[in-house]
Amino acid sequence: VSEDDINTEEYPTEIHDYLAAFEKSLGCVDEMLKTMMSVSRSELLQKLEPLEQAKMDLVSVYTLNSMFWVYLATQGISPKEHPVKQELERIRTYMNKVKEIADKKKASKLDKGAASRFVRNALWEPNAENEHTSKTPAKGKKRK
Repeated sequence: VSEDDINTEEYPTEIHDYLAAFEKSLGCVDEMLKTMMSVSRSELLQKLEPLEQAKMDLVSVYTLNSMFWVYLATQGISPKEHPVKQELERIRTYMNKVKEIADKKKASKLDKGAASRFVRNALWEPNAENEHTSKTPAKGKKRK
């Protein structure tokens, strides 16, 4: 029995492309993990602001739990019925909170003084002095 015969007997040929793509994705994840592990966590976190640190921690823990989800699925265990599902939902909640905080930081601030001056000047109120000086000669009449 050749090795090719064994490989085709292990899984249906219809899913070969999916498995090849999955294997390629795992290789990419492995390379990313090696890159991340090459720098110490404390050294990396020192370079980041607190909000960025929180984002990195959340992405790391979400990735780890997602990989565990995949592991459970490969072992024939339904991850939907496993506590990892609640953990992923909890992490997503915190990710949304961090996103809200980041969005609030990016939001433009209102300069109340400038806004009140703008509104005050936009709401022009005529007075007796302005009525006399603002009149222009009627069109059609030419000065000689």
